Amino acid sequence: MITLAVDCMGGDHGPRVTLAACRQFLDKHSDAQLLLVGLPASLGDFAHPRARIVAASEVVAMDDPVEVALRKKKDSSMRVAIAQVKDGAAQAAVSAGNTGALMAIARYLLKTLDGIDRPAIATQLPNDKGGATTVLDLGANVDCSAEHLLQFAVMGSALVSVLQEGSAASVGLLNIGEEVIKGSEVIKKAGELLRSAGEAGDLNFYGNVEGNDIFKGTVDIVVCDGFVGNVALKASEGVASMVVGGLKQEFKRNIFTKLAAIVAYPVLSALMKRMDYRRYNGAALLGLRGLVFKSHGSADALAFEQALNRAYDAARNNLLDRVRTRIAHAAPLLAPALVQAAPVAPATQP
Repeated sequence: MITLAVDCMGGDHGPRVTLAACRQFLDKHSDAQLLLVGLPASLGDFAHPRARIVAASEVVAMDDPVEVALRKKKDSSMRVAIAQVKDGAAQAAVSAGNTGALMAIARYLLKTLDGIDRPAIATQLPNDKGGATTVLDLGANVDCSAEHLLQFAVMGSALVSVLQEGSAASVGLLNIGEEVIKGSEVIKKAGELLRSAGEAGDLNFYGNVEGNDIFKGTVDIVVCDGFVGNVALKASEGVASMVVGGLKQEFKRNIFTKLAAIVAYPVLSALMKRMDYRRYNGAALLGLRGLVFKSHGSADALAFEQALNRAYDAARNNLLDRVRTRIAHAAPLLAPALVQAAPVAPATQP
């Protein structure tokens, strides 16, 4: 059985959405069980033979500062859910709550894997090839060194190896152009490290890519810092919502567009399904000693169920072990990042 711990209180909608998604998920996965974490009174009379309520007395609000979530709300549903992973009661935790708080609590409780300094947030964005491009980081790390970008590439490769079997996933470094001479000094150095990793057999490095390559499906994985990644994510969601909303409005405009819509409905329906970002919900927090998945805070039941599906797939396919294996193999290249990030010990008093 695959056991997931679910923060039922997180997100904009809380139990109204998370519980509905949990029931849908359980109905489709006979080999899964859920630990439903939250305020018992808010979880009501939810009952399922493969679900158990785990009580928590506090909730991390979407606008809570990280310090409050980490230091003052020690019995929050978010923290208790992640603690289930730490204690071995669950293989993965899922939350739609405050992203900063989730990352801070997960990092504090689970710690980072050996060879990884900074965890990263990774998710998939739909591309022209009918599949999806994995992008990381999406907001966990605004300022990154070249070595951190290498770490992200190694972890992303492990994630994609779970999502798609076959040839080694290709990795692209997001830049302002394909030429190796372009970009900041950090990006140029990251390119050198990624090429070295490719030559060593740790990565299938494609080279530099640009923003439109994410949606063309030029590579399987695109690596960037968290600031750029988060902007790309939000922009893609906005465009998808605009396109889908525009198509729906055209269907209603007049009799001619309605007739045209009826004829083109199979094609338009498939397009809207591909553009529906809810189907790609569920971002992995990579680099931790446990599996944690982040759902959009505004997720509805369909979207939150997708986040549960991603956590389930990761646990079933041993994502954590695959990440460890990749990191161990690439250890000589990853070591400089840890040396740079290590705090300088204070001078001792004579």
